[in-house]
Amino acid sequence: MKYDFTSIIDRKGKDAIAVDLIPFPDAQVAEGFSKIPMWVADMNYATAPSIQKEVAERLAHPAFGYFNPSDAYYDSIINWQADRHGVEGLTREAIGYENGVLGCVASAVQAFTAPGEPLLLHSPTYVGFTGTLEGNGRRIILSDLKRDEQGVWRMDYEDMDRKIKEHHIHFAIFCSPHNPSGRVWEKEEIRAAMEVYAQNDCVVVSDEIWSDLILDGHTHIPTQSVSEDARNRTIAVYAPTKTFNLAGLIGSYHIIYNPYLRDRVRKQSSLSHYNSMNVLSMHALIGAYRPEGAEWVDELCKVLTENVDYAYRYIREHFDGVELAKPEGTYMLYLDCEKWCKAHNTDMDELIRSGIGVGVIWQDGRPFHRPYAIRVNLAVPHSLVVEAMDRLDKYVFNK
Repeated sequence: MKYDFTSIIDRKGKDAIAVDLIPFPDAQVAEGFSKIPMWVADMNYATAPSIQKEVAERLAHPAFGYFNPSDAYYDSIINWQADRHGVEGLTREAIGYENGVLGCVASAVQAFTAPGEPLLLHSPTYVGFTGTLEGNGRRIILSDLKRDEQGVWRMDYEDMDRKIKEHHIHFAIFCSPHNPSGRVWEKEEIRAAMEVYAQNDCVVVSDEIWSDLILDGHTHIPTQSVSEDARNRTIAVYAPTKTFNLAGLIGSYHIIYNPYLRDRVRKQSSLSHYNSMNVLSMHALIGAYRPEGAEWVDELCKVLTENVDYAYRYIREHFDGVELAKPEGTYMLYLDCEKWCKAHNTDMDELIRSGIGVGVIWQDGRPFHRPYAIRVNLAVPHSLVVEAMDRLDKYVFNK
């Protein structure tokens, strides 16, 4: 490969909660075990060289005053969306800056719903949605995803429709690709979900931050592309931060074609006077969305596919009682440990601490609305995936 996804980067003391924080109370890594960061959703790879080059060139100029987004910023997004996702007819008027996907979610919720109003989400649910919506005083109604006979996560359209009607819901959040399950929704699945939303007059926020991290054999379909109605009722949110490991720089963007939705979101986003772009974030996106960045992402997705294939196969073969669906996108595994816990007469707290105890810093998956879940980040060098599975085998699941 042209780019380096194998070197183990020492991130200690370099502003990285992935390695500086243990995300579970009273959990500690035992002496003799190194930390393998497999929890928070950032990657343990160096970002694309084209980003580093673009930011370094901007840093060479010593003034950092007020600025407006450049033509190059908008052109980069338009070209990226066209080349990577087949998006046609995107103009700069439809693009708006957001400090983060969750910031856009908060603005849209405030623009189109009232405090106490119910909103529809799928379960399992990205924990960031839960915190944002509850923090804004909204009520979450969950429609459970279900695994079919092949173990693939599916939406239950009848359940969605019933709950929307029962609770008089007019606002929904759609996650595509889905976090934490890793489903990459097919076009007909998205179209069916959007028909449910349309029939019930729902504004939809489509979180597509994972849209570039698609594993081999799958394709991301932009929600707004499935129909004219979807194009006009959807607030889509994207970012280079997840794809290129830029979370610390901040910077997302929305695509909103409907001027009524767009004007209300932009007005709400403006009220804090702090939803403003960082000049280095702008140049990071420009560097990311160059052809060299696309080449880097293509290699990254192959690396992630290899990691997912290895971990999925290893867990299925060695960890009896641990169930999971194979992700189609993202770099996350979402483990169901109910059968293992019951067979070994243990609870989730003990299991999570035992993994962290041997340096596998994984994430409590219960806040994502599944009672026996653990989320595992595989965006680490392959050698660490192998090491993590070996430790979990010897010291946790088969000790």
